[in-house]
Amino acid sequence: MTILVVGASGATGRHLVKQLLIQGNTVKAIVRSPEKLPESWKNNDHIQIISASILDLSDKDMSEFTVDCDAIASCLGHNLTWKGIYGQPRKLVTDATRRLCEAVKTNAPKKPIKYVLMNTIGNRNRDLNEPISFGQKCVIGLLRLLLPPHLDNEKASDYLRTQIGQNHDFIEWAAIRPDGLINEEETTDYEIHASPTRSAIFNAGKTSRINVGHFMANLINDKNLWNTWKGQMPVIYNISPLD
Repeated sequence: MTILVVGASGATGRHLVKQLLIQGNTVKAIVRSPEKLPESWKNNDHIQIISASILDLSDKDMSEFTVDCDAIASCLGHNLTWKGIYGQPRKLVTDATRRLCEAVKTNAPKKPIKYVLMNTIGNRNRDLNEPISFGQKCVIGLLRLLLPPHLDNEKASDYLRTQIGQNHDFIEWAAIRPDGLINEEETTDYEIHASPTRSAIFNAGKTSRINVGHFMANLINDKNLWNTWKGQMPVIYNISPLD
């Protein structure tokens, strides 16, 4: 399969690209700073590196880059700096999701493509009954007001839920919700749930970035796994030795 990855040079995106290559896929990677990429990528015939800022691409470019893809995976996020959090573009993830989906609609593929979005456990799946405590509601409300990246993540998944929905002719989707992200060198055991099993604010778990990349790649390549989670917002946690 051919997969377009945006946010490919990020901490999670790199793991996703590696896992996709291990599973025998061809990857198109849109990256803003190609000089930061591993040298092995630059000499790999199975990777096409596209040097660009995703929102600077024209609609024509978007259509051309997505026309032969079987899936699109987004690991986009905001840098944890003052400029990254409060500067432009504040709707990076949402606008990229919308424009990529519009490109797919323009291309009108013969079978639906998969759109896999890395999201956050702090975002509720409003298609399900996911009750949270009053205290967590207050904290999330403050995050929504004070931290634009949180609202961006919410709007991106809302676009998929409400504008693409469950029965689109050209697009199927899943939004992956990891808990507190950590760095690990190897994949470990992890578990997937339809909804959080613990408080994202007051009892947060951990999820390694490499496990997120592994799960996203498996979602794209495993038909049965995709059919289980398409149109949903699965939560991923590391399984600790004490669990």
